[in-house]
Amino acid sequence: MTATLEQLRRCHFAVDLGAARTRVYVRGAGLVVDQPSAAAVNTRTGALIAVGEFAERMTGRTPDYIRVVRPVSGGTVVDIEMAQRMLRHLLGDKMRRALRRKPFLRAAVCTPHDADPLAQRAAIETLVGLGARRVELVDTLIAAAVGCGLPVEQPEASMIMVCGAAATEVAVLSLGAIVTAERIRVGGEAVDHAIVQHLRHQHELMLPSQNVRPLQLALSGNGLTAQGPTSTEIHGRDICTGLARSVQVDTAAVRDAIQTPLTAVLDSIGKVLRDCPPDLVADLADRGIMMVGGSALLPGFDEMLRQATSMPVHIAERPDVCAVQGLGTMLEGKIAAMKLDQGQNDEDQDQDRPGPG
Repeated sequence: MTATLEQLRRCHFAVDLGAARTRVYVRGAGLVVDQPSAAAVNTRTGALIAVGEFAERMTGRTPDYIRVVRPVSGGTVVDIEMAQRMLRHLLGDKMRRALRRKPFLRAAVCTPHDADPLAQRAAIETLVGLGARRVELVDTLIAAAVGCGLPVEQPEASMIMVCGAAATEVAVLSLGAIVTAERIRVGGEAVDHAIVQHLRHQHELMLPSQNVRPLQLALSGNGLTAQGPTSTEIHGRDICTGLARSVQVDTAAVRDAIQTPLTAVLDSIGKVLRDCPPDLVADLADRGIMMVGGSALLPGFDEMLRQATSMPVHIAERPDVCAVQGLGTMLEGKIAAMKLDQGQNDEDQDQDRPGPG
């Protein structure tokens, strides 16, 4: 975590700019924005037509002169100007005026664990464009761990896995810092892509982007295990004829198709455990792994991790908003760093000792 707890307590609002969704927490008001990171733009005039949920629904359904863009990719702002315009519209005039009235507006933003200086600068510039005079950077892993209630400030191991849309981050935390971490560019989008390619090659069916998530939800319950449903019907467009067509998809074949991206996640967990000190690994044998992020809700994903690692695996109560809730917890001053009283105790003992003579 780049920023200290004292610096975060002075911040007025916090932003979690994700590849899938953007969330804003305002101190005293709570979570005020939770919308998809999407914006629809008129390419002829440059006007912003829609943002958030409405822009998301327009994906793949617009005429040529309207383009749906995503200013955030892989947890990094790739279009600063569009990200600023999107945030302004998501916040609304009333909230922006309330923030501008702050004499020295401070903001906090989540950044990926291995974000390079250019990516950090892009996040800072985005919030400076909203009027922030100072921007504090917080590691997404720390923020998510605080948001799901892990005792990150204690001298004990906590393992967290942030399952995002574009990347997955795995880390072991102790004493408010990251002991070892690994980030791979495999997330929910990689799983979606594997499903789309499977249907394209095996069934010659082109699946609309809006139908990928319902297919995953069709694998409900133990969807990624053999106890799940054997087949499900899916609608799409025939590649050869271009006509609408429905097929019965074998869920066992879908499970095999998404094994490649999920195996990469398992490899990252193994690497983190190998690099972790043995004493902390012993703590994790009882506590296990905490899963956060929107992709943690993929049906059967937690059970697959349990079988592969032989460790307890837990999903946070609201895994999709853990990072921004953790930022809010730190902004509100609800978490304090562990204080060492040994020096004070030694001083008291010195006062109690009788003087010479």
